[in-house]
Amino acid sequence: MGLSHGTVSHWETGRRIPTPEDVASLLTAAGVTGSEKKRLVELARHAGEPNWLTVGMPGIPQQLAGAVECERAASAIVEWAPMVVPGLLQTTDYSRAISLASGLPVHETEARVMLRTARREVVTGKNPVHLSVLIGENAVKDKIGEPGVMADQLQHLLELGARDNVVIRVVPARVGWHPGVAGPFVLYDFPDSPPVVHFEHYSSGAFVPDDDDVQAYRHAVDSISRVALTTAATSEFIGKLAEQRERA
Repeated sequence: MGLSHGTVSHWETGRRIPTPEDVASLLTAAGVTGSEKKRLVELARHAGEPNWLTVGMPGIPQQLAGAVECERAASAIVEWAPMVVPGLLQTTDYSRAISLASGLPVHETEARVMLRTARREVVTGKNPVHLSVLIGENAVKDKIGEPGVMADQLQHLLELGARDNVVIRVVPARVGWHPGVAGPFVLYDFPDSPPVVHFEHYSSGAFVPDDDDVQAYRHAVDSISRVALTTAATSEFIGKLAEQRERA
């Protein structure tokens, strides 16, 4: 392509963003064609936007695909999930119950469920990521699917919480205002790249790499942590809920 090593280095470190035309040339040289080439060129076209908004598409949403890539590359993940169990901690049946309740067709539901299952590898596989989750009381008390589905999900949380690389803490309801009241978010740290905050909404999401925003959400994590139960109290709380679901 006639590019200098310096230019490529700037792309790799994120100091500069390649143009869509440069990306298209790179993909051609690498033998990438068809829909995959079109998808990557489209990503490059919007990569210069300060806050990257990604809108859902039929099948696997683009913003979900972006989150999956962040999970695979991250060295540490911190998530605040006030209303639902985070994807990395979901059982297959829990994930399926959410997709079916949202009205997705069966084929799209199963595609989402398969993706959720594959995502767990970053937590349970070799060289697992360090995952710290602050989860709202409503998320573990809500009735998702049949009682047995929620009982299995709660038991799954207990098992994952016992792992060295996973920290789960429940944030009780009615503790007053804290930054998490504004909504859920995920903070990704990477070994060789700047951190990024991800917001996931119903049909869209945003990845925000701005330093000031990232620091603001680190402070938010500290504030939410101050009102969260300890890991031991969390295990006891979830254990009692699991017993209640099993009896039901």
